[in-house]
Amino acid sequence: MVIPARVSQVRIPQAEIVGDLGLPVRASGLVIFAHGSGSSRFSTRNRQVAEVLQSRGMGTLLLDLLRPDEEGDRAKVFDIELLARRLVAATRWLRGQPDLAALPVGYFGASTGAGAGLLAAAERGDEVSAVVSRGGRPDLAGSRLNAVKAPTLLIVGGRDEVVLELNQQALAQLQAEAELVVIPGATHLFEEAGALEEVARLAAAWFEARFAGGGASR
Repeated sequence: MVIPARVSQVRIPQAEIVGDLGLPVRASGLVIFAHGSGSSRFSTRNRQVAEVLQSRGMGTLLLDLLRPDEEGDRAKVFDIELLARRLVAATRWLRGQPDLAALPVGYFGASTGAGAGLLAAAERGDEVSAVVSRGGRPDLAGSRLNAVKAPTLLIVGGRDEVVLELNQQALAQLQAEAELVVIPGATHLFEEAGALEEVARLAAAWFEARFAGGGASR
């Protein structure tokens, strides 16, 4: 029997943002989620992926990278450096929690959140064990892509042609272990039957393999 993860709201004081932390009884690692523009930590797609990761023994932290008074500011919505700094702040916060500090950390980014996740991974170096991008914009990490050390999985829908081309270009720039998986017939939001389930399966397998041998939370 799978014991449901314990979910609690947490505040990241360094960035004045909040998130929902889901922890299984013993976690093999923890995945921080960065949502795309116009979304939030309540994104049904990210929560569906998070539930799959939790069922496989991984902790999750779904963040609101923008404060309520910032969400309508289009400049901040697309300020990838700001979003990345807040992901870094959340990672530092995790390292300061006694029951979480030893856990391997990964980033799961959707759309613009993927660009922020890769930029943050470049900043944190070896501290980030893995990155997964769902329909992401890795190109938004710019010249910092080649500084990413974390193994990176890019997942794109086969019918999301513009984003697919951007991901192919990003794949050529990544110097770390990287893979591009195209889900046939899927569009940008992976709304097609079985598409999001495949995203969750691929992400879980990627994180599991990179978290292997990591610490465990209480």
